[in-house]
Amino acid sequence: MGLVTQICSIIAGGNTCVVLASEHLSLCAISFSEVIATSDVPNGVVNILTGKIAELSAVFASHMNVNALLYCGSDATVIKAIQDIAVDNIKRVIIRENGDYADEKHENLHYIYDFQETKTTWHPIEQIGGAGSGY
Repeated sequence: MGLVTQICSIIAGGNTCVVLASEHLSLCAISFSEVIATSDVPNGVVNILTGKIAELSAVFASHMNVNALLYCGSDATVIKAIQDIAVDNIKRVIIRENGDYADEKHENLHYIYDFQETKTTWHPIEQIGGAGSGY
């Protein structure tokens, strides 16, 4: 349930995701990847990998094409390592509690907003009459 919750909150906003499956429940993730592969979700939107978090977290955090990281866990060593490496390329890091996803507190629309960016354009306008003209 946690895997589906995190993936859905990311792709609902039009993003793609690369997911590192839980080391202890990787069979569930692999089965879910087969569901995704045979669904209407376009190829490449959801990518599920298996492996060890200690080995792959640094790869995700340092990869220049990864714009944000979501870590669901409480291992302080992993959290610090991710945050330290991600700062080098100004990557957004979100830490979420890994708990009972049947609980209502995880039914939260704000999970979608964590991966949304609103882009604005700023157009500098030259002042008429130069500096100090009061215009």
